[in-house]
Amino acid sequence: MPRATNAPASRKRRNRILKKAKGFRGSRSKLYRTAKDSVYKAQQWAYRDRKNRKRTFRRLWIARISAGAKNNGMNYSRFMEGLSAAGIELDRKVLSDLAIQDEAAFTALVEKSKAALEDKAKQAA
Repeated sequence: MPRATNAPASRKRRNRILKKAKGFRGSRSKLYRTAKDSVYKAQQWAYRDRKNRKRTFRRLWIARISAGAKNNGMNYSRFMEGLSAAGIELDRKVLSDLAIQDEAAFTALVEKSKAALEDKAKQAA
């Protein structure tokens, strides 16, 4: 019985890895063994950094909201507490965009936040 090597599937698998390694330098894009290691490592980094990108953008949005709130005499945490007390459910991405693009609308949100915090304080007293 002839020796079966499963050549078409193996070649396809190797070519898939080498195609992903396109653009890597030297043997990392030419030789299967080093290309495979490089591609696996690159995929691990890609997975990790997709998570990190979300963190980074959240930090950016918070910094922008904080700067906008400070311009209106309020800190970030009190501003966000006031928004939730007022029942305003805008995410940080939208709030950040408002702080940069539409300062009048952001100032109106800060005023609503302050009013909601005052009402909350009156109810607690």
